[in-house]
Amino acid sequence: MFSEMGVLLGRPIVGITCRILIILVFSGICLGEDVPANFVFGDSLVEVGNNDYIVSLSKADYAPFGIDFGKPTGRYTNGRTIVDILGQEIGLKDFTPPYLAPTTTGPVVLQGVNYASGGGGILNDTGKIFVGRINLDAQMDNFANTRQDIISNIGAPAALKLFEKALFSITIGANDFINNYLTPVVSALEQKLVPPETFVDTLISRFRLQLTRLYNMGARNIVVANVGPIGCIPYQRDINPSAGESCVAFPNQLAQLFNAQLKDLLAELGANLKESKFLYADVYRLFDDIIQNHISYGFENANSACCAISGRFGGLIPCGPSAKVCPDRSKYVFWDPYHPTDAANAIIAKRLIDGGSDDIWPMNIRRLLES
Repeated sequence: MFSEMGVLLGRPIVGITCRILIILVFSGICLGEDVPANFVFGDSLVEVGNNDYIVSLSKADYAPFGIDFGKPTGRYTNGRTIVDILGQEIGLKDFTPPYLAPTTTGPVVLQGVNYASGGGGILNDTGKIFVGRINLDAQMDNFANTRQDIISNIGAPAALKLFEKALFSITIGANDFINNYLTPVVSALEQKLVPPETFVDTLISRFRLQLTRLYNMGARNIVVANVGPIGCIPYQRDINPSAGESCVAFPNQLAQLFNAQLKDLLAELGANLKESKFLYADVYRLFDDIIQNHISYGFENANSACCAISGRFGGLIPCGPSAKVCPDRSKYVFWDPYHPTDAANAIIAKRLIDGGSDDIWPMNIRRLLES
């Protein structure tokens, strides 16, 4: 490996220490381009395989997940996640690897790490029905470990520069509703004891601490996705048949209540934390637009799961080996009862990169990385 690097540099590497070589590779001297590291936090919408390495009822390490990769990859979709596509668009040569993979070590982590976990949420109680999951506090702990490894490898000044230029993205919050507040066996009692406004206030208060912690560990460019229209997923449609052909109203109202406070939170943090840039990615608006205008986007089905076992919309049983899979995934908005297809992810990712302030505020990701 080192001899190959020497050829790329156009001179022998004799006398170059491993630490200096790593810095050179990161800075783009070897790679020929200056691509920022990509650190990813979140839930199953952006997971790439961390749950493969823990005892959990939430996994995507079996067929037909990953059908368009040719094998399961730990992603809860047929192909790429939104952050996979974002990484490709900003110039990363490889997908950002899962933190728990044994190969995610050494110089690899200088290009970023994915900490996301299916079932994870802002609150530590979220997703307990899955037993194992990595909630956001634990994901932050894992990044702290990576941060220390990077500092040990390249020194604090270079590490802080890396974090300053890096892209940090967080896609989380849906499970705090779907697999916490709205869980059928507990939701009726919980909603009587804890009104929606109080629950959302709790989420925002916890999220404020988590985002501030991330900033204090060196993150400066932070993209936060809001909660999508969770009342439109096949699972919610099937367990709420009275909604008919429409999305289920109450889950969407919860998401909108959270999103409004989230936008205010990011504006507050951006104003108070020096040199920080917090971007509000309006995934709710983008996904709702895709659903409502799916024909114009090239989709034929915007309410049913492509990978379906049971339910009018294929939403009652998770995707699995016995499922019927639609032959053309590009025509479906939803891959399974909960998650978008690669085709839907691609539209959202590209709008976040180059879209206007209605898509992502106060600037898009391309402008963020150029600033």
